[in-house]
This record gives sequence, C-alpha cells and structure tokens, in this order.
Amino acid sequence: MTEGTISAAAEGADTLTRLEQEGEIAADYLEGLLDIADLDGDIDMDVEADRAAVSIISDTNSRDLLKLVGRDGEVLEALQELTRLAVHRETGDRSRLMLDIAGHRATKRAELSELGAKAAAEVRSTGESVRMKPMTPFERKVVHDAVKAAGLRSESEGEEPERFVVVLPA
Repeated sequence: MTEGTISAAAEGADTLTRLEQEGEIAADYLEGLLDIADLDGDIDMDVEADRAAVSIISDTNSRDLLKLVGRDGEVLEALQELTRLAVHRETGDRSRLMLDIAGHRATKRAELSELGAKAAAEVRSTGESVRMKPMTPFERKVVHDAVKAAGLRSESEGEEPERFVVVLPA
C-alpha cells in the first residue's frame, strides 16, 4: 500500500467512527425523548451515504409513533433538527444525521423516486422542462437523485419554503 492509500483508509475509518458516534448520541437523545413521551420504540442506527441514519421503529403500536411524524412529516423534520442540535452540542460538529420514524421517510423516499422517474420520462417524451411542486430539502434531494439516475438533470429554484425542482431536457 502506498502512503496515500493508507491515509485514505485511515480517514475513512475516522469518518465511520465519527458517524457511528453521532448515531449513538442521537440514539441516547431519542431514547430520552421516547421515555418523556411514554412511547415505545426501538432505535436502529446505521451509516448511509456518508451520514448517520437513525430510525425509531416499533413492532407493536406504530400508530403512537406516527404522532412523532406529524402531518406531512412536519414533526419528524423538527425532531431531526433537534436531534442534530443534540449531536452538535456533544461533538461541536454540524451533523447531517437522517432520522426516520415508523418507516415514514423510507416510504416517502420510494414515492419521491417514482415521482422523479415519471417527471424524467415526461421530459424525455415531450422535450419540455417540468416544474414540480414545492418540496423540503430532503424531498428535493431524492427527486434530484432519481432524475440523475434516469440520465437527465434537474435544478432547484425558488426560495424556501416554496423551493421546487425543475427537470430539464438533455
């Protein structure tokens, strides 16, 4: 191995360790929140796409966990930001942690990927740009990834909270 390869491997291990630490801090914070709210849920931690991913799941009454998702995921987004702040407080570093509750975000990701693929197909067949409805940053990222996977490009336009994706012809 060359010196560059060794340092790159060490850097990757350091990043993985840091992300696992973020997940552990987030899990502790969320366990405290579940205790306060008197909700049952299991915490699952992972590292996905260079970010810590934490999920709250339940085998029993996931209906209670849906209270933590809220309408259109609004409560989930707020809890994600609070969890990121808790991680930041402990580490001093900005976190890009992704939180999912009761599979809401995973389901939403699948729906948005399909929406992005359909928009790309429409652009490919008509040759015209497609403007989508306003979306959260998470939603836009999933759509951008789906459009890219379809071989087209997209851009975000507008100002929050009305920022939206435009799918462009090749």
